[in-house]
Amino acid sequence: MPSPSQPSTGERRPRAMVIDRAWRGLGPGPQALSGPGGAPLTRTVKLIVLPLIVRPALRPELAADFLDAREVEQLDALIRESGAVLEATARWFTLLKKTRRALGIVAGNPQDLYFQRCFELATEHGAPGPDADAVARAVLEDVVDSSGGRTVEALKEHLADSARRARLDVELEAAWDGREAVPGAADTGLAAEVLEACGAAGADSPAFAAMVRAGHGSLLGRALWAAHPADVWDRSDVPPHLGLTAHRVPPRPEVGRSASTATLPAPFDRTLFERLFTVLQASTHREQLPTVPELVRREAGRSCAPLGLCDESLRVTVVLGGRLAVGLDPLGAGTSVAGSTAAHRIVNSRWQREASVLRARRMTVSPRPDPDGGVLGALAQDLRTPWTAYMRRLWVRLHGRDVRDAALPDAAAAWGVLDGVARSVMMDHRARVRTALRTLSATTATAAPAAEPRSA
Repeated sequence: MPSPSQPSTGERRPRAMVIDRAWRGLGPGPQALSGPGGAPLTRTVKLIVLPLIVRPALRPELAADFLDAREVEQLDALIRESGAVLEATARWFTLLKKTRRALGIVAGNPQDLYFQRCFELATEHGAPGPDADAVARAVLEDVVDSSGGRTVEALKEHLADSARRARLDVELEAAWDGREAVPGAADTGLAAEVLEACGAAGADSPAFAAMVRAGHGSLLGRALWAAHPADVWDRSDVPPHLGLTAHRVPPRPEVGRSASTATLPAPFDRTLFERLFTVLQASTHREQLPTVPELVRREAGRSCAPLGLCDESLRVTVVLGGRLAVGLDPLGAGTSVAGSTAAHRIVNSRWQREASVLRARRMTVSPRPDPDGGVLGALAQDLRTPWTAYMRRLWVRLHGRDVRDAALPDAAAAWGVLDGVARSVMMDHRARVRTALRTLSATTATAAPAAEPRSA
């Protein structure tokens, strides 16, 4: 018998779609963990559903992107059976946010910090009971204590000292003036070899180690400082920096004193404060980070290093990511670079199957104007220049690893990051399209006037 919330078909189904449909079948209980349309939030899937309910490491048959009918039924049953604990998780999360406001805590993203804690509370205690306020306060204090002062507020206080800011500015200027700008760029032929090997079978490639030894990432970074190297990616229609800066040459980093996720500039254009703001906001285990003064000291040197990274394996992964990014072709327009690799074929085929991409592809050839005033058109345009979103997200992920001294030991590890970023960008675009379509549908329904009787 097929599960109640899933249709009976013999076709393989995307795991994300199965999770979405099963989640909606739970009703309004886990609303605090859902988006406006009732689907689970991206962080809900990432932090709760996959690691704590699906647990692909214990159920490898559910780790694939597409599932057979039996696996669909198994996944659907797991989520439905977790309905009560998910509802309790949502109620704990609502309580923790309320208590957080009462305590005046503003640092960190509540979803990143509390989602998994709330699931633990729901598993241990069920729904919040009479002593829930005290439990919530203890959890929040524990989270704050575990951060060891590694918060955005602590960073703001550290950089508020005028004398310290002046010293940092002098250090940044000296480090920037001491750079070695070299015309030319890394040979991306080895990058194609790595992507062919890793994309084909997840195997390692000795070319990755060769690129690290030869400093191919540093070569690219120094070339971007010198001037725009020509045709570094074998494509003349994309900028060599791939949107990592809004300038012809990356500017010297400033110290900065504030940041907002809504207005963050391109990675190479961010201030010291903005670079560390993203790290502190995204960190769920801040105790693993250096202290704020040490974070700032290291970031001053890192921000003036090639590609804004210190570790060469991470810089080489930027080269690999660039080679992959310029060959991304979500719309199937055939504009990928010559010599497309197995990695390109895997990512592009996955992306081209997306329903949101199919809608965008139709829009690119449709003579009709965009009915919503440009939102869907802008989303379609994102798919014509996919390298920008991909490279920005890749750099942020590599920067976070660099701050934690988490190098990538081999090509297989690098491919795990590259492929994970591709999936993340695709899911983000899917969510934005769904939001736009829901908004358009609601606007159309509201604006439609009642039918007027026609006179003879």
